[in-house]
Amino acid sequence: MKLNKALYKIIFSAYLLNVLLIAGINGQPVPGRDENIPFLVTFGKEGETSWGDDKFYQLFFFTIPGDFKQQFYIKVFDPDTGGENDELQGVWNTRCLYSVYGGTGVDPDKNVESRGLREGDNYKSGNLLASRAFGNEPRYDNTYYSFGPFNPTQGDFNAKWNSYIFKIVCEGITGDDGNLYRYYLSRSADADLPIEGANAFTYQYTFRMWNDFKSVAHIYPYVDTGIVYIKQRNFDWDDDGNILVVSTYKQGISVPVSGEDTYVESRIPIETQEIGKSLDFQFHKRQGELVRNNNVVISLESQRGDALQFFSSPIGGVPVYQPKTIIRKTIPKK
Repeated sequence: MKLNKALYKIIFSAYLLNVLLIAGINGQPVPGRDENIPFLVTFGKEGETSWGDDKFYQLFFFTIPGDFKQQFYIKVFDPDTGGENDELQGVWNTRCLYSVYGGTGVDPDKNVESRGLREGDNYKSGNLLASRAFGNEPRYDNTYYSFGPFNPTQGDFNAKWNSYIFKIVCEGITGDDGNLYRYYLSRSADADLPIEGANAFTYQYTFRMWNDFKSVAHIYPYVDTGIVYIKQRNFDWDDDGNILVVSTYKQGISVPVSGEDTYVESRIPIETQEIGKSLDFQFHKRQGELVRNNNVVISLESQRGDALQFFSSPIGGVPVYQPKTIIRKTIPKK
């Protein structure tokens, strides 16, 4: 039986929305709970790339379900640069600017430049809804600053996802220190009240590893239809152990890792069984001498050159390897 295009679109949209709802129930913190990543990292623009940041800015996108009608807030944990969590280089002299964008131009499906992956991109596209710069301000150390409230319709509507898209940019505008921070999407400025069905994603992840041999960090890129292979690109891994790729089909394949202030690339084939699911990139630290305060950058693209999204709450859930079961026919003894 053939479905007409209109009916197919309705069924596909309903399916995709359901997947996003399931994935996004616990998708409010950024990094997400399943990722086991302590902080995002952005250095001041006068910093050294060898410290683990190749751009000195980082973008994240938030998806708000189309049927959500309440106001909400985008909260930043530890937004200042100074104090317990951040990375000092000499004296505290760094200011980071956080900017929230909505409206036309934000949706990265419709505007590739909004992803901020290429030099010269207008990654600040969209309508500026709110912004604030933070320096060394102890009152914001280890606490939240809330941007908002925002109305969902202030975002850029994506019909495929039936969601409004918002973007937040953290940019190191002065100094050379490392700013370590996290985001949280909430219905309240004063409490962590999640939005059911919401999620967050980025196209290039810059994050801090734990100073712990046993802690394994994870990121979860989504494999869309039509992908034959992906090209991974990691930067400044400092030879700190192994990066393994796990999926429902892959038990764990190792990819090349970068040294200090260098990039490394490799291709990873995608199997039919992995389409429409998330992969699990696992970051295992090297045993022996502890590499402390390791900041890592990673991005992925398909064979067509399209960037893959890393979702804070993995689409379809955390992938678990499912070994093939071989059924052998037994011949009864005579």
